Amino acid sequence: MEFIDTHTHLFLSDFEEDCSVVIARAIAAGVSPMLLPNIDKETIAPMLAMCNSFPANCFPMMGLHPTSVKEDYKEQLEIIESQLQKHKFVAVGEVGIDLYWDKTFFQQQCEAFAYQIELARKFSLPLVIHCRESFDEILDVLRANKNNTLYSGVFHSFSGTIEQACEVIQMGFKIGINGTITFKNSKLGDVVRELDMEHLLLETDSPFLTPVPKRGQRNESSYIQYVAQKIADVKEVSLEEVARVTTSNAKSLFNLD
Repeated sequence: MEFIDTHTHLFLSDFEEDCSVVIARAIAAGVSPMLLPNIDKETIAPMLAMCNSFPANCFPMMGLHPTSVKEDYKEQLEIIESQLQKHKFVAVGEVGIDLYWDKTFFQQQCEAFAYQIELARKFSLPLVIHCRESFDEILDVLRANKNNTLYSGVFHSFSGTIEQACEVIQMGFKIGINGTITFKNSKLGDVVRELDMEHLLLETDSPFLTPVPKRGQRNESSYIQYVAQKIADVKEVSLEEVARVTTSNAKSLFNLD
């Protein structure tokens, strides 16, 4: 079986002692490629270095994460655009709005998100959207910047309702499912049960959101099997079917060979 981890932060310091081992475990578990979303200007170098070290397995995105939108966001966006001009990336991400931690730079987050929507269009890349406590605000920006074509991309770490899922699917987005679907009180399984698998992508968001039965440990890409198995259980299909469909979805969206 082949899985694709469409969202993993393997370049973070959490993995600096054993990143090669972690990647080897993922490959042994059938997980490759692994897609790496950028965070801000400080993460560009380590992310690209990892992708250069594992060119067959790790593929980078380029974007400014909403929680990194501060006073210098315009400077950071210039760097993001410059990188998009210099290197090949699979997506513009991760971008969006986050109102969970801090609302101080809400307006700047909206402006940075809108700017990066245009970058995705300019470079013909899908958007990888971070949406936390901000679904309505995200939708407002997407509607305000919509042209006559559908969007292309994914709502990473989706945690909304079936109605919200259907709304973003109609706009052209996939739904990113990670370890939260395995959590005891998660309602995500109810949403996934109602969706066609052609709309789903697998992700870990490692080192965060570790799935059951590995809760309490550092998350890693090899654990995507637990996410896939939960989806298989919820939808009453085989694990092989989940792997086949979600891998096809990811290859198509991110233009992977």
